[in-house]
Amino acid sequence: MRTVIVTGAGQGLGRAHALAFAAAGHHLVLNDLSAEALDALAKEIGGDVVTVPGDIADWDFAAALVGRAVEAFGRLDALVNNAGLVRDRMFTNVTEDEWDAAVRVNLKGHAAPLRHAAAYWKAQAKAGTPVAARVVNTTSGAGLLGSVGQANYSAAKAGVAALTLVAAAELQRYHVCVNAIAPSARTQMTEVAFADAMRAPSSGFDAMAPENVSPLVVWLASEEAGDVTGRVFEVAGGQVSVADGWRHGPAADAGRRWEPAELGPVVRSLIADAPAPEAVYGA
Repeated sequence: MRTVIVTGAGQGLGRAHALAFAAAGHHLVLNDLSAEALDALAKEIGGDVVTVPGDIADWDFAAALVGRAVEAFGRLDALVNNAGLVRDRMFTNVTEDEWDAAVRVNLKGHAAPLRHAAAYWKAQAKAGTPVAARVVNTTSGAGLLGSVGQANYSAAKAGVAALTLVAAAELQRYHVCVNAIAPSARTQMTEVAFADAMRAPSSGFDAMAPENVSPLVVWLASEEAGDVTGRVFEVAGGQVSVADGWRHGPAADAGRRWEPAELGPVVRSLIADAPAPEAVYGA
């Protein structure tokens, strides 16, 4: 039985993840801004559940959340970073507050608990305590490809993908695996922007149900997933795929400093030899 923190657990994907971990028999530490939503979920789950309402983007609160998990269950084995929000606006109209809110919750709200969980696992490993820790971050297709009208959200979620890669590289020595998912599901964050596409079918498989995403999250948080780290998975309905991100492409080397006038044909040749980029969502 493993101890798992799930942030943003009060609704949507976080709630589905919490229920899936509970069904698998794990200890749960659930976070959300809404104490009422957490209490309702804990009552539904029953058993080994601790609720810790609060602002996950607050550095000290994130430290206290990790501490509460260890205090309640004697250990922490997995962190599922799910909390997020949207402040959709075309980039020419976005306000500073809308930019800051999206970056704060979506990016800092991942970094803060990950930082403190990582410090705990590092200390455990250095003390000789066996560690088989897992982190599952939540990026987005918007973070991987961009999304028109979501520059703030896209930038923050791209940051989550990069954070995942760096944390995976740094923490592997302490037996911590860090991965991310880019889910497609019907939640309060998506139901307005994608109302028609997100509508549940009258019968048959509901491809946009949040519950479809949770099995991969539960597996990535398991001991069995110890050979998987630094990866981003797209999850939609019954489909799981590995995202193939930035990588080195065609190159040209003059062996000296380029002159600006030389570079037009060089750049065009490199672009011609490179794969075409995926389209930005909404473009």
